[in-house]
Amino acid sequence: MKFIKLTAISAAVLASTAALAAEPVIVVDNNAAVAYEAEPVAVAYQAEPASYAYNADAGVVSNTTGAVVGGTKGFFNKVVNPASVSAEVGTLGYGANIGWSMNEKTELQAGWAGGDVADLFGGDFDADDVNYDVDADFSNPYLGVQLRPTGNWFTVGAGIIVPDNDFDVTANSKGGTYKINDVSYNADDVGTLQGTMEHRNKLAPYATIGFRPNITNNFGLFGEIGAAYMGKTNATVNATDPENVVRVSNGVTDIPSGLNAGQVAKLAEQELEDKDWLEWLPIVKVGATYRF
Repeated sequence: MKFIKLTAISAAVLASTAALAAEPVIVVDNNAAVAYEAEPVAVAYQAEPASYAYNADAGVVSNTTGAVVGGTKGFFNKVVNPASVSAEVGTLGYGANIGWSMNEKTELQAGWAGGDVADLFGGDFDADDVNYDVDADFSNPYLGVQLRPTGNWFTVGAGIIVPDNDFDVTANSKGGTYKINDVSYNADDVGTLQGTMEHRNKLAPYATIGFRPNITNNFGLFGEIGAAYMGKTNATVNATDPENVVRVSNGVTDIPSGLNAGQVAKLAEQELEDKDWLEWLPIVKVGATYRF
């Protein structure tokens, strides 16, 4: 019996000295106690020190800081090291954008385009029978995604514009009259009709298709066409002397209209809003890209 006890004690001491490497398994039968060494568990640690997580199933402590810090560094490096920069000109204005490649077929873009681009739309437009000269002040920051669905130069784009576009309009008389709602008002009585227009949408979704061929390893060109939904417009039109009585022309003589110039300006204002000029803003742009 003493021999059996001594054997069991010795086995227990030997097992305890190996506890740091593996958890022992002790099997006891009727005659003796024998300690078996369990398979050691390998634990790998990241170079980064700090936080650790205990895995109850494996019975080990693992380092989680390296993975978190590594992922954060990767994201930070991607943000501060863009894949490309581009210069552009088009119906949104003159501007530039920065691109970050998510993968071989996907690129995230952030850019801005603006300025006076009224001449790109012809510099004037018609609202029913009244022609207006236009001066525009565009500001169009945007965020979007460029996809290469076939992996070549063909691209599909989509995103959001935050438009802040102002239009100054001046009505042009025709034959000495302004024809509003099929009534010809004497232009001398009305005076100059001037106003402003702006789109109601604060966020404007857009979609484009285009091409982006690479000329060299770093340099390329691009072109895009599409549209952005800018929404309906708010208009304001004022007359030079709003209290002045206005006559209408019946083609032979002028007769009193019963309206003053300010009321005629309001009629022109309503026509402008009903026109919904550029509710769908066409997007046509060309530019050049440098890739890092």
